[in-house]
Amino acid sequence: MLIRVAIPPTYQEGADVTAVLTPTAESLTALDRCDRCGAQAYIRVTLNSGGELLFCAHHGKKYEESLRTIAADIHDETEKLTEAK
Repeated sequence: MLIRVAIPPTYQEGADVTAVLTPTAESLTALDRCDRCGAQAYIRVTLNSGGELLFCAHHGKKYEESLRTIAADIHDETEKLTEAK
């Protein structure tokens, strides 16, 4: 998971700074479904235009090359499929 550190824009050298750690995207759940086939989504694509698409691992990999040309961010949780429980 990627973590961004938000530093206030008024930061000055030597000033006290409180950093806030926030995930770049919420984790996908079993309720998130693939926009192509309805299976559980493991990939969230945030488009440059501001929209969002969800894909199962199969369709995410199938369309990965073309999605990279229009994506602002790709959040991939396919590693969940191989995690030992």
